[in-house]
Amino acid sequence: MEPGTVRQPHSLLLENRRKSTISGVLDVQSFNEQEILLLTEEGKLQIKGEQLHVKQLDLEKGEVDLEGKVDSLTYLSKNTDNRDESLFRRMFR
Repeated sequence: MEPGTVRQPHSLLLENRRKSTISGVLDVQSFNEQEILLLTEEGKLQIKGEQLHVKQLDLEKGEVDLEGKVDSLTYLSKNTDNRDESLFRRMFR
């Protein structure tokens, strides 16, 4: 983060596993109907499910609205650059 940049508060609201509002979002790194990967103020957030859609995205405000059936929400390690990085590669850094 650049000096003088104000951090946005990160929050996550999930309603009935079907609708979600997330704040403190810095970037959408990837998305498809089964997985959405967000970069948030608290690290990478991986959302898995079915028929996932980004309904609204406002990166200036840091807000994302999602719809679809959410099966899991996982915060990935802040120092993980590649979620598909192999065990072999991690062992020999």
